[in-house]
Amino acid sequence: MTAAKGEASVHIDADPQTVYEMVADVTRMGEWSPETHTCVWVGGATGPEVGARFKAKNKRGWMRWSNKPTVVAAEPGKEFAFSRKAPGSEVVWRYEMEADGSGTKLTESYDVVKPGPAFLDKVIDKMIGVEDRGADLVEGMQQTIERVKAAAEAERAAG
Repeated sequence: MTAAKGEASVHIDADPQTVYEMVADVTRMGEWSPETHTCVWVGGATGPEVGARFKAKNKRGWMRWSNKPTVVAAEPGKEFAFSRKAPGSEVVWRYEMEADGSGTKLTESYDVVKPGPAFLDKVIDKMIGVEDRGADLVEGMQQTIERVKAAAEAERAAG
């Protein structure tokens, strides 16, 4: 992964607790993410709590892969984060909710805690067909949180 960090933010007309419940329900990630299409809790986990694990299935172009992240933060209305480890690397993905006027500022970010081998990053970039994986991830995060925004605001309007 070329960029060590990235983030995207959006204002959502919903309270922080509602936004947290949406992003911390990993089983809904396929509704939001352009890359992660399925997540299920594993190992007896049934919801977001520190130490819980889930299996994520991802796809990008013709590539398919899965991983088993571990929840590292689960603070309702404030933060949901998980660590994704792969051979030789670790990335922490984070959703932070901050009260913002009548709604919530939602920020999604990633932080490469332990970078993988540079040659492997180049191979992966080539396989998924992107020139700049860091920029690609930020664009994907923006799409994800814009979809969370649309769903949260639609639920609020219906409710």
